[in-house]
Amino acid sequence: MVTGRFRALALAACIGMLLVLLAGALVTNTESGRGCGDDWPLCHGKFIPAYTLESMIEYSHRLVSGLEGLLVLAVSLSVYSKYRKNREAFKEPLFYSGTALLFTVIQALMGAAAVMWPQSPPILAIHFGISLIAFAATLLLVVWSYRVRRGMEAVYRVPSSIYPRALATAVYCYFVVYLGAYIRHTDSAGGCEGWPLCNGQVIPELEGATGAVFIHRVAALILGFAIAGLYFHIRRVSHGSAGLTKSSAWSLALVVIQVLSGALLTATIGDKDWFVFTSLLHNLIITGLFGILLDMVIRSWRLREGRVQ
Repeated sequence: MVTGRFRALALAACIGMLLVLLAGALVTNTESGRGCGDDWPLCHGKFIPAYTLESMIEYSHRLVSGLEGLLVLAVSLSVYSKYRKNREAFKEPLFYSGTALLFTVIQALMGAAAVMWPQSPPILAIHFGISLIAFAATLLLVVWSYRVRRGMEAVYRVPSSIYPRALATAVYCYFVVYLGAYIRHTDSAGGCEGWPLCNGQVIPELEGATGAVFIHRVAALILGFAIAGLYFHIRRVSHGSAGLTKSSAWSLALVVIQVLSGALLTATIGDKDWFVFTSLLHNLIITGLFGILLDMVIRSWRLREGRVQ
């Protein structure tokens, strides 16, 4: 049985992971990664550092991450205790909680390594991807807990053609996210002036920051078409049943909003204060989109037609 107390704990872990993810993006956007020097977990050798904006942003990120680690551990232990009593019913949430705990630990170790041994932008970009997977795992746990709150989850059949398309779309989305994180860590966001054209050209010179931003824009456009294709495919093969139609509609809406937030990001790049806000908004939208795509992947696999139970 899934209690209200368990759902509240899972929801707290999910919200906490989202705050960790956004705090990490804030550290990157404000260039506060060296705010605590080379010390970890202390800040300039102190438990409570002297006040500077950079040190407080970096140290707040560490504090939130530490508290979130405890929340994820508590959720994992709770799920494991339930799994021991009913292995079949709690196999799925055990996978989610275990994944969240694993990637939370990896995230913390990568954060410590980035402080003590400066990393290259390609490696630093992976850090956001690790946080994204950890958040998605906690989100999937929350979704599961609400789906079974009145007993066993409703079972329906999903056409087998949906799973490979959903999986390919989610993997490609992760690649697009990595490109965006790479742009942030190389400080290349200003590589393209204007939107949707880049420096007034359909295809600009693909060098340096301009090349990175243009490739990201093209990749994001392809992602939009891929999600639109997935949405219309699900509507066609599901014959109007609830299934994954609602989730695919949400993913389509979010990818459109994400593209528009990218335009807003470009428009505010000259204003440092607004740029921090629009960048966090951009991160928030893609986080929700990726979580929905992963949920579709898992449901289209678990409930696909012809699967042996």
